[in-house]
Amino acid sequence: MKRRPRRSVPATLTAVVLLAACAFVAVAAIQPIVGETPWVSYRSVADALHGARWTDLVPAIAGGVAALLGLVLLLTAILPGKLTVLPLLGELDSGASRRSYRSTLRAAVSTVDGVSAAKVKLKRRKVSVKVTTGRTSTGGLADAVRGALERRLDQIVPAVRPAVKVKVHAVRSAS
Repeated sequence: MKRRPRRSVPATLTAVVLLAACAFVAVAAIQPIVGETPWVSYRSVADALHGARWTDLVPAIAGGVAALLGLVLLLTAILPGKLTVLPLLGELDSGASRRSYRSTLRAAVSTVDGVSAAKVKLKRRKVSVKVTTGRTSTGGLADAVRGALERRLDQIVPAVRPAVKVKVHAVRSAS
């Protein structure tokens, strides 16, 4: 089970921009019919567009911005995002959400003696853990944390076993 994130933010932004543009054009088209003064004069827009040349700076910048925006939207649609459900091995098609995966790893780290706080980051093929301890001597703590994480990963049985990276930060110094 591999569930990818929905692309709702770029789709929503695109829809809102297009809706605003359509509403503006509709209001500008309806105002002369109703007999009100239009927000934008058709004559001034037409004169500005007829006077513009392809070699001018403004059309080049507008074209570049439009091309860049299109490329960003295309890459957002094509490139895969982070998995929202991480696949697990087993007979059933099962998975764990990133949040629960991170929480269970953080819980395993917090059981290690000497750990006062832990931050767990899930990356594509790596789990990074930053441990804070009140000890003055941090010798062996990283290995103990790594061992606890490895045991928990053995229980979870992820489809892709991540590499474990542990950093230990001591609040107090040994001096």
